[in-house]
Amino acid sequence: MTLQTRTCQEAWEHMSRICADEPIRNFYQQLDMTDFTVVTKLFPKGALIAYSDWNMGKSLTEDQKQYMTDLRGGNQGNYREGMPQKLDNVVDCLTKFPKSKRAVITICNNPLSLHNSDDDAKCLRELHLYIGDDNNLNATILMRAQAASLFPKNIYFIGSIMEEVADRLPQKPTLGIVFYLTTILVSDRS
Repeated sequence: MTLQTRTCQEAWEHMSRICADEPIRNFYQQLDMTDFTVVTKLFPKGALIAYSDWNMGKSLTEDQKQYMTDLRGGNQGNYREGMPQKLDNVVDCLTKFPKSKRAVITICNNPLSLHNSDDDAKCLRELHLYIGDDNNLNATILMRAQAASLFPKNIYFIGSIMEEVADRLPQKPTLGIVFYLTTILVSDRS
């Protein structure tokens, strides 16, 4: 399959443009993860770092806590539960079995996600991480839904996970590509 590879900034601009008037079903793209920072008015760099730190299970400083708002994702964007253990599991998998197909992080922890519960309706569902033949750490990302306005936060979190895993692996892979799929792409959460 030949698919254009975009930078994360180009991807965000493209997504924002194509879903401005109507939602897009089964949207996919391939992203170059060498620079996963997309700064916007809603997501200045400090907010991106704060949300990624929070979702990776780290403690936040008082300054970082100011960025946590419902407008930026609220509890629906809280992927923190069990994340340190999930990261340990992926690192252990790719250390022992570098070509494994089992280096997966599942976000939704509720086996029965209720359709009427925003807290259960996590947008980011799974990250499948793998080391390519070129020693790049790559991923396939499955999203239930993506608001283009929240893409900067999500892709920064995904990049932060990839960076953390790559730093902890003995083969020290570089960040490669992400195959990114969302069931529905919308402009914003409203």
